[in-house]
Amino acid sequence: MSMSSVSTTLVWEGSQSRAEALLAGISADDPDTFSAKIVEKNGLWELRIMVEGESLKNVRTTVDDLLACLSAIESTLNAINEN
Repeated sequence: MSMSSVSTTLVWEGSQSRAEALLAGISADDPDTFSAKIVEKNGLWELRIMVEGESLKNVRTTVDDLLACLSAIESTLNAINEN
């Protein structure tokens, strides 16, 4: 029996500095469960996060964790920029 795998990619677009801040914020969050990179595409910056796991449940858990971290980081950055 072969082991199956599930994968998905999250893509965020915005400024280079914000992409770098988001990446720095998630880098410590269990890096064995995902890989991430920042790429420039036609003048826009993308943070691309690739998640792979053995089951939909594993991938969903990782994606949920990443989205929660990214949301918290973005809220903090927004608050800093407002002041």
